[in-house]
Amino acid sequence: MNAPVIAYSEDQAQAHDRIAEALREMGVDLENETLTPMAEGRGRVMAVVGKAGSGKTLLLAELVRALQAAGVDIISGDWEGRRRKDRRTAAVLAPTNKAASVLRGRGVPATTIHRILYTPVYDPEFERVAEWLAGQGERPVIEALTDAALDRAREVYEATKSVPAALASAGLRGSDFITGWKRREDPLDIGLIDESSMLDDRQFDDLTEIFPTLILFGDPAQLAPVNQSGQMVFDKIKGANRLDLARIHRQDADNPILDLAHALADPELSFERFERMVEEAARRDPRVVIAGRADSDLMARSPVLVWRNATRIRLITAFRGAHGAPEDQLIPGEPLICDGIELPLKHRKRRIDLEARGLIKGAPVIYLGPGSKPGFSRLHVIGAEAPRFSAASIVKIEKPDEEEPFIPYAARMGAAFLHGAAVTIHKAQGSQWPAVQVFAPDLYAAARAGRVEAGQALWKRLAYVAITRAEEKLIWVTRYALSRPSRPLGIADLPDPASPLSLEAEESA
Repeated sequence: MNAPVIAYSEDQAQAHDRIAEALREMGVDLENETLTPMAEGRGRVMAVVGKAGSGKTLLLAELVRALQAAGVDIISGDWEGRRRKDRRTAAVLAPTNKAASVLRGRGVPATTIHRILYTPVYDPEFERVAEWLAGQGERPVIEALTDAALDRAREVYEATKSVPAALASAGLRGSDFITGWKRREDPLDIGLIDESSMLDDRQFDDLTEIFPTLILFGDPAQLAPVNQSGQMVFDKIKGANRLDLARIHRQDADNPILDLAHALADPELSFERFERMVEEAARRDPRVVIAGRADSDLMARSPVLVWRNATRIRLITAFRGAHGAPEDQLIPGEPLICDGIELPLKHRKRRIDLEARGLIKGAPVIYLGPGSKPGFSRLHVIGAEAPRFSAASIVKIEKPDEEEPFIPYAARMGAAFLHGAAVTIHKAQGSQWPAVQVFAPDLYAAARAGRVEAGQALWKRLAYVAITRAEEKLIWVTRYALSRPSRPLGIADLPDPASPLSLEAEESA
């Protein structure tokens, strides 16, 4: 078939055509925009593999546009409506809220893997509103909603295609219309997975159970998940089902950050020579900066990226000290990182609820203040579609040379958090920020250690991941030092939804 009329490189066009051919075999013809019902027992797993700047996101976005034009319904994870035998569906997924929000910012309707594995259960009355919004039912008459509220919901839905956002605009809270969450039982159809280098084998198995047709997009130069022995799930995909993008797309060709990232592929490159390259780039281009100390203002929203936990803890301690944060409590505006959900198996429903709202391991969060119940915290989950709510929290503040962290806030069970002013490069994978600070002394320590992962020096993989987290500016921090903050911590810079979801009304775990 002919390549679409966009600025594809040759390898992008070839990958597009091979994926389109595979979809046509599965009953989705992108060229003629025709669909046939999904055949039982047929499936395929493909991988699009390329380094930063090779055009994976452009290709993903174009495939989604073509699927929608062909009549494929995009599943968002918030509401799905009645199943039809002739319906073809696709979902665009990412492992983290931040990665999904990056795609949404580029016009791709992405959600997280958790939001597809677990689906919301709607109150029957408000299910009628969702059906009407999606064009599957008549305009409902509901005592709780005025005509003006319904009109407002319809306007928001047309703009966002999000049922929860539409219902929130009508004055409802999530607890009004979502009564719980359930594990998905029925399979879907086509899955497009971004940042698939972050997937472990269990997640991959879950996805292949749900999606007969699965297309993975991943970067082979990133860090493999812990306990994967340096291997990524797409490494097992061979032959015609693996599509490699080798060329750098022309819009990224003059990007000094990507130039530095790709220079790391040179097997002869030493850390010292690479640091000279960073310095040379900084002299030529303002998008690369050499800094003698970490910027404490920037750390409030964009963490310093480090290799070692000891470095992370020292930087966090210095950050809190610079802002005058007391040891026994958090200040509104302090950044946190979700460290998982600490709930026993009998509270499985609550775990699903927290994860579906964005509190998955590694999620960046801003502390807004204490909740109305002991042990609860008001939170803003960066990148989540409904970012503000209150949840039972276990906040851990680690200190240098102390084995046990200090816990200023703790419910008996709930979401656990570490401080987020500095983050290991492993945990930063999948996220991006406009400006990123990379702590060079840690990369030097990794180079001195001489460790190798999947045939490449570990320091080069760490540097590659850290550098490619920067969307616009790379700040190369050269010394163990921290600047004084120029402004106090706060939350005025965060978007404030009109109707934030709340977990405070639920029984404390």
